[in-house]
Amino acid sequence: MSSPRPFAELVEDGGASSAGAVVGGQPAEFFRSPEFLAAEGATHTLRIVAQGVELLAPLIVREIGDGPERDAVSPYGYPGLAVVGPDPSAVLDPGAVDFSRTGLVSVFIRHRLDLVPLAGATGRNVVQIADPALKPKSRPTDRRQVRRNLEAGYTVELVPGGETSAAQRAAFLDLYEQTMRRTGAAAHYFFGAAYFDRLFAAERTWLALATDPAGAPAAASIACVSDGYLHYYLSGSADFHLADSPMKNVVARLAEQATDLDLPLNLGGGITPGDALEEFKRGFANRTLAWRTSEIVCDPERYAALSAGRDAGGFFPAYRG
Repeated sequence: MSSPRPFAELVEDGGASSAGAVVGGQPAEFFRSPEFLAAEGATHTLRIVAQGVELLAPLIVREIGDGPERDAVSPYGYPGLAVVGPDPSAVLDPGAVDFSRTGLVSVFIRHRLDLVPLAGATGRNVVQIADPALKPKSRPTDRRQVRRNLEAGYTVELVPGGETSAAQRAAFLDLYEQTMRRTGAAAHYFFGAAYFDRLFAAERTWLALATDPAGAPAAASIACVSDGYLHYYLSGSADFHLADSPMKNVVARLAEQATDLDLPLNLGGGITPGDALEEFKRGFANRTLAWRTSEIVCDPERYAALSAGRDAGGFFPAYRG
């Protein structure tokens, strides 16, 4: 007797099924935490069932145009899929899965760094890792800049997320938005105060806040623990302090925290391969790791109809390109 075909379905729960999943005996992590999923506006859990194994992913389900078609995308960052079953290392071919029950045209899944349970995933980016298990790395120029800033009176405070004050959260928001304006970021990267308030309420989050000699905020980053990494998640620097590069002091402090936690620090990648942001992060990284995504067409007929005549240049889904 042949095994039943794997199938996928949607659970309308704001990602709670994936948030509550237990992976390797440990509770779900930051990128599947209730606080993060609420901040991101997750609406559903994608549940894939295959031969006794469940794959669970939080999703944001969206209307396509005026509807009635819908598609879905993972929340930002590295939420990936939780694997529940006897073999968490198994890799499933999404082409063998019946997605018809989801009612979706397509799904875009952002994977975790060390767990990609779907075959054929796309290499999207290379992230920079500062791993305390390996020989540390920092450029002499970076070390000198960090030291000069400390000698000039810059300080870095690492505050647990739940203990941050309203003033500290407001300082982070201002620094972050200065950076987004400076880089010409799209409107959807301006998350707003309520978003960050929710993030700081999650367990194992920190605000690394650098202040200048006069005590004014100069640079800051949110750090969080998820799936075996300390993640340098979102950050920002004051326009006025760019020449002093106080973000280098922030990253150096987070590298110390990663050592204390005995976790590798994920610094992320650049906006484009080899850009200035990636080069900055390379100065502190001692290894790299590929970050992957899965682009799944659930309804080929509707996908083709919606994408007809469009040149998306590799963007997925093509009808949104």
